[in-house]
Amino acid sequence: MKNEIDLIDILQLVVKRLKILKIPYVVTGGVAVSFWGAPRSTHDIDIIIEIDSSKTDKIIKLFEKEFYVSREGIESMLEHNISFNIIHNESGLKIDFWPIDKNDAHKIAEFKRAISKNIFGEKILMIAPEDLIIVKLQWFKDSDSSRHIDDIKSILRISKVDLEYIKNWAEKHGTTDILNQLIKENKSSY
Repeated sequence: MKNEIDLIDILQLVVKRLKILKIPYVVTGGVAVSFWGAPRSTHDIDIIIEIDSSKTDKIIKLFEKEFYVSREGIESMLEHNISFNIIHNESGLKIDFWPIDKNDAHKIAEFKRAISKNIFGEKILMIAPEDLIIVKLQWFKDSDSSRHIDDIKSILRISKVDLEYIKNWAEKHGTTDILNQLIKENKSSY
């Protein structure tokens, strides 16, 4: 249980710091799956952020005492639109920061549709369950990893979602067949 508590404590710490820096963010990945679907283990925290180079020094200054943070990692994210991470010194937990892709209509919608949830006393912006399903469908299509399918199934089983919204994006992303199969399996599991 201690690792789970540590993960939440670190998530709250990171979110508080992002708020101080006025960096727009959305929590996604395994933490969001555990929130909207069945709890599962995760070894990192995934956060989508929107920053520019004016925040680099501020990020380093605010995180460097408790986290390993690399100036080169931040600069590489900004230049190449790739993720960078920080690592909590005491626990070794990795926080992956993903840049928002402003050229992707769904990524913009996903960011705007984030839902504020109270997690142990801290308001945290969490990806909407529909958008998490859409992202997981794309990741499955690209990687064929069954973890993404299991995550989608648990979200469909536990959270109430807007299927029309999901179907619209699935059609645009070429994942309709996968989604329809999962919906069919989900309905037959009751």
